[in-house]
Amino acid sequence: MKKIGIIILSLFLLIGCTIKKEYKSISMEEAIKQMEQETDYMLVDVRSEEEYFENHIPGAINIPNESIGTEKIKKLSNKDQKIFVYCRSGNRSKQAAKKLVLLGYTNIVEIGGILDWNGALEHGFGE
Repeated sequence: MKKIGIIILSLFLLIGCTIKKEYKSISMEEAIKQMEQETDYMLVDVRSEEEYFENHIPGAINIPNESIGTEKIKKLSNKDQKIFVYCRSGNRSKQAAKKLVLLGYTNIVEIGGILDWNGALEHGFGE
């Protein structure tokens, strides 16, 4: 009986480890549509503070990719909230999205780079 219990437990652990935790990746155009239709989301700029200060999408908060590690992120307290992530061209946003998923965030949407943004930009620290 113990062997069966161990086998079942092992199967659950194996299945749990094989479930892929992923993020969505959509175009900036699609992200803009979603942001126009929704209100309960965060917009995160993962570029450096200097880049963010120079210009950023209105409403975005700055959490540099390099600062995302293994510790809780105070600015992102709701791990189930939709979080749009962008950088300059799309490379760092993909890296950050992967790290956020590993931290337990369940609704990460990587939207590429600010280079694809056609709207107005803010300057300075708008948080």
